[in-house]
Amino acid sequence: MIEKLHLYVFSEEFKKKVEKIFVTLSIVSFILHLTLILINKVGIIDFPDNKLLTNPIVAIYTPFSFILVYEVFLVVYYLPRSISQYIRKQYEIITLIIVRRIFKDIANIDLTTNWFNEKYDLQLTYDLLSTIILFLLIFLFYYFNTKHKSISKKIEKVENLDQFIKRKKTIALLLFPILIVLAVSSLVKWIYVELISIDQVFFSIQDINELFFNEFFTVLIMADVLLLLISLYKTDKFHEILRNSGFIISTILIRLSFSVEGLLNNALIVISVVYGFIMLLLHIYFEKVQVKYAKEVKIEEKEQEEII
Repeated sequence: MIEKLHLYVFSEEFKKKVEKIFVTLSIVSFILHLTLILINKVGIIDFPDNKLLTNPIVAIYTPFSFILVYEVFLVVYYLPRSISQYIRKQYEIITLIIVRRIFKDIANIDLTTNWFNEKYDLQLTYDLLSTIILFLLIFLFYYFNTKHKSISKKIEKVENLDQFIKRKKTIALLLFPILIVLAVSSLVKWIYVELISIDQVFFSIQDINELFFNEFFTVLIMADVLLLLISLYKTDKFHEILRNSGFIISTILIRLSFSVEGLLNNALIVISVVYGFIMLLLHIYFEKVQVKYAKEVKIEEKEQEEII
């Protein structure tokens, strides 16, 4: 039953359908946002003190929100395939959140000689630097993880692997409806705030992370802990347990970043990805040593047999 559900919900065909839906929503929302900006500028409808409806560049913020929700779907989609790939998707999401924030902050920048004394100018600087660092870290994470797959094939087959994959599929299936509920409830809450007062639209969009991603990363932490626990059925190797524990800590740091602003927010995000990357790197080199040691043991055993 679980296998059939997973084959349908997480099939390539279903993924493409979801992708088309969100691409369409992104395009429509972008055009709608631009239209609202035009209406505001012409003066047909006045949106006072709403900086998201003054600068056309900021309109990119809206489609990025839909792209982020699609990326959230991909996090759940890749969970049964690979834990490291699932974690990498989390890093991609938090990076895209910063990129989206850049488009919003463009509306607030003040091009003066006091760049480093202005709050929004500083935040833009932090975000620009953070995206470069995060992009590099994600690339390195992807590079070393992909390269490691060739090493993994040399390691003996892990017992209970099929059961472990089935359990991951179950977790993914449980996360999928939770994701839908979170997305719908966040949208309803956002619309509710918007309908109460037009002056609160900027506030609601600005704090959209609080509406969705806070809760989502909290759910991911619980999922990560569950993955760690069920991984014990597969293996009790120290380096794998420590890697998975490190990934949990990394996700917690990302979740904590939503509760702070400014430089500390960016620092927590970068530190979380650095920490996750280092844990992956140590895990890879640990297995390299194991493979190398295993070969030496076999050679020694063979030599002993020949002597005897």
